Amino acid sequence: MSDIKKQFEKATKDIAKAKKDPGNDLKLRLYAHFKQASEGDVAGDKPGFTDFVGRAKYDAWAKLTGMSQDDAMKAYVKLVNRVVSED
Repeated sequence: MSDIKKQFEKATKDIAKAKKDPGNDLKLRLYAHFKQASEGDVAGDKPGFTDFVGRAKYDAWAKLTGMSQDDAMKAYVKLVNRVVSED
């Protein structure tokens, strides 16, 4: 297993233990980077206009289209470290 993959898996566990709520903007960035790292580019239909949360998640993920999974993992780890260090 690569070093970045180990860091990514550790970060997924660390974020669950965070005491402080990082706020909606940072949560969306975490979500988008996690999805890009684990699944690659966004797929499927964009949620309808009445599904505000679903659309926000989709849009955040779609902004990362083309980013490699390794780069998304690195960015996710940095974001998690920022959240955890603020606790």
